[in-house]
Amino acid sequence: MKQTVILGAAPLTVNDVVAVARHDATIEIDLAALERIAASRRMIDELANDTRPHYGVSTGFGALAKVQIPTEKRQQLQRSLIRSHAAGTGPEVEREVVRALMLLRLNTLVTGRTGVRPVVAETYAAILNAGITPVVHEYGSLGCSGDLSPLAHCALTVMGEGQVRVHERAGHEPRHGTGAGMLAATGCPHD
Repeated sequence: MKQTVILGAAPLTVNDVVAVARHDATIEIDLAALERIAASRRMIDELANDTRPHYGVSTGFGALAKVQIPTEKRQQLQRSLIRSHAAGTGPEVEREVVRALMLLRLNTLVTGRTGVRPVVAETYAAILNAGITPVVHEYGSLGCSGDLSPLAHCALTVMGEGQVRVHERAGHEPRHGTGAGMLAATGCPHD
């Protein structure tokens, strides 16, 4: 029987990460975690509807922090930000490393402190549960954190874009494809 890892109810363990990354354990998100995510998202929606500018919600980023973005262009801004950061090159990162990266990102999302919509967390879980692995390249990250480019490649898959490998079970030959038409959560402001 396949192991199930429940996110958001208790701290994630090393064994949980190994189970998902290497052994394709099924992921479930605790209902209370989804409620925390939704509550956080309501706060972002309030900021987005405020007439005052709020960094990254109704403004640009970095040098464009003081530029207010019209409501109708905010979704495009968020999608463009992800696309611009998906700048990796070189060899592909191993499947289990990408799965661990996605799980750790999902574990951050289930804290309810990021402002994303619940469907984003649910889509990360669905991608992992379906055996879909974004193609992430070894070189080319941005900024000092070192994870922006790899996470952007994962986010492309969540948006239904980017390249992916599909593994039905560990050990099977992968199928290649793009994220287009897959389990896509359409980017909204601050997703």
